[in-house]
Amino acid sequence: MKAFVVTTLAFALGTAHAAQVAMEDQSQLKVPPASQTPFFVPPAQSELPDNAFGKMVRDGYALFVDTGRLAPDYVGNGMKCSNCHLDQGRLAHSAPLWGAYPMYPAYRKKNDKVNTYAERIQGCFQFSMNGKAPAADSPEITALSVYSYWLASKAQVGVEPPGRGYPDVAQPAGGYDIARGEQVYQAQCAICHGADGEGQKVANDYVMPPLWGKDSYNWGAGMHRINTAASFIKHNMPLGKPGSLSDQQAWDVAAFVNKHERPQDPRLVEGSVEKTRVKFHANDGVNLYGQTLDGVLIGQGTGK
Repeated sequence: MKAFVVTTLAFALGTAHAAQVAMEDQSQLKVPPASQTPFFVPPAQSELPDNAFGKMVRDGYALFVDTGRLAPDYVGNGMKCSNCHLDQGRLAHSAPLWGAYPMYPAYRKKNDKVNTYAERIQGCFQFSMNGKAPAADSPEITALSVYSYWLASKAQVGVEPPGRGYPDVAQPAGGYDIARGEQVYQAQCAICHGADGEGQKVANDYVMPPLWGKDSYNWGAGMHRINTAASFIKHNMPLGKPGSLSDQQAWDVAAFVNKHERPQDPRLVEGSVEKTRVKFHANDGVNLYGQTLDGVLIGQGTGK
């Protein structure tokens, strides 16, 4: 297995690369002090030991915030780990790594089996990053697992902490409205993610992720579920203004985003959207995969 090139300059402010990583990974979003919140507070970077373990944690951090550049063989779009797990995987209500690592191994309905933490990360590469899964014992999975372990090293094992995942936002009584969602998107989201969901780039690197199209998450990613996207949006978006949207607005804009085409579900059954819908999407939360809207079948996919 080819080792990936790792940089630890992200920890050394004052270099051009470090500044770029800090901007890309929303490091201005700080975990509130323990005195002001009941959420678990992961260890600080200053606590890392100067030894082989500390180096591996730094390797995992670098890969987490710069995934496409450091793991190009496994990433097939413009996404990176820190797009869905904000503040370097530290932020409560943004699926923080300290809330995930202690809860594995765990059964997942998505693949109907007990998953190790390594398998959970593999799924992120396959679906959220529309790529292929590194081997469980690869340098990439090892580094990301060690980084996750370090963030959770003072947390309780097997105890679900407050702030884990994206807290559920119940579907409004009137359901969702895609047309209203487009209005919310243009007013609140387009400034960062583009009028057509294309994201923003500096040179060849995305600094704001695309929300649909060939460089976004695919139809198998958890974020394609309207309920999941609404929960993420409600608690984390717009960037720097979490909680500013109503539950209704979060559901409406999540539906608008997730009506757009994106790369095909890699689990596509016999080339059929309908068979794939029945097997994988019919009972997978609220989603539009395989439905027909305005005469158009949703879920046909885009090119990689």
